[in-house]
Amino acid sequence: MWSKLVGRLSTFSEIGVLVHPFFIQESINYKRLGMNTRHFSQLPKAALAYPKVVQGLIFKKPKGSKILPQVEYVVDALEIDQNHLKAYNEVCGFQNNGFVPAIYLAVLSQSLQMHMMTAEAFPFPILGLVHIRNQIKQTRPIGVTEKLTLSCKFGELKPHDKGVQFDFITTAKVGNEVVMEGLTTYLSRQKVEKRVGEKAKEEQAPSYVPKAQWDILENTGRRYAKVSGDFNLIHIHAITAKAFGFKQAIAHGMWSKAKALANLELPNAYEADVWFKLPMFLPSKVEFLTANADKKTDFLIRNAKSQKPHVAGTVKAL
Repeated sequence: MWSKLVGRLSTFSEIGVLVHPFFIQESINYKRLGMNTRHFSQLPKAALAYPKVVQGLIFKKPKGSKILPQVEYVVDALEIDQNHLKAYNEVCGFQNNGFVPAIYLAVLSQSLQMHMMTAEAFPFPILGLVHIRNQIKQTRPIGVTEKLTLSCKFGELKPHDKGVQFDFITTAKVGNEVVMEGLTTYLSRQKVEKRVGEKAKEEQAPSYVPKAQWDILENTGRRYAKVSGDFNLIHIHAITAKAFGFKQAIAHGMWSKAKALANLELPNAYEADVWFKLPMFLPSKVEFLTANADKKTDFLIRNAKSQKPHVAGTVKAL
């Protein structure tokens, strides 16, 4: 069954299904300028990595010490596809104001991350990774016509109470100027012999004020997948999500963060740190709450009925 699915995904990549509209290369075309650096002339198609992702269900990762590849992927001259950016803005709620949301660059970086996990000696199964945190930093507004260098590399492995966590570190530059930095944290669930340590005492919860209530539609996952290139089956449809243990499809974490940021007045330079909590099932009704203090805004997306949190984050002006 899985071999047939792998074959089908390979065919889909060839005919254009699952292909991100911005990924215009037909193959991963990079030149090696150093042992641990891969240079791309264009952003590679995320879809080309999907057959290898599914193969991970058949061929198990070897046991032994877990070491992240010492590698960095670099797109040397990234030009923003303005039509694709407009489509992304429409799905997430950003305005088409001539600037690139910093989180959009973090989303483009996910294509590099997919290839880093499938083309390199990545030690964990990709299916089953849990996206637990995302941080972005914008140093100034980024114009849609600016040419960027986009790079991504692995961070360090760290112990977690439920397994092992690791980071992807993303950097976007205009010339030598860093305009955006990102940190994406994933958890690989594993058996642990002992807990990491005492958890830090939780700070007092912000005094949230309700700002909006949203009806999240059933097709949100499919709409976002088309612009992000993230076709993880848990987001696409209830039928495919049930195969992975979910009663319904769930929203992408990065869509939830983008939805929140699009509904805030962001300063020209800021940091946005988000923790992904409980899954947001599709469809659902959620509440958006904020708490303002000095140069900081805390925000929360929670289920309107149960009040359980989906996303909690903070935006700080720089």
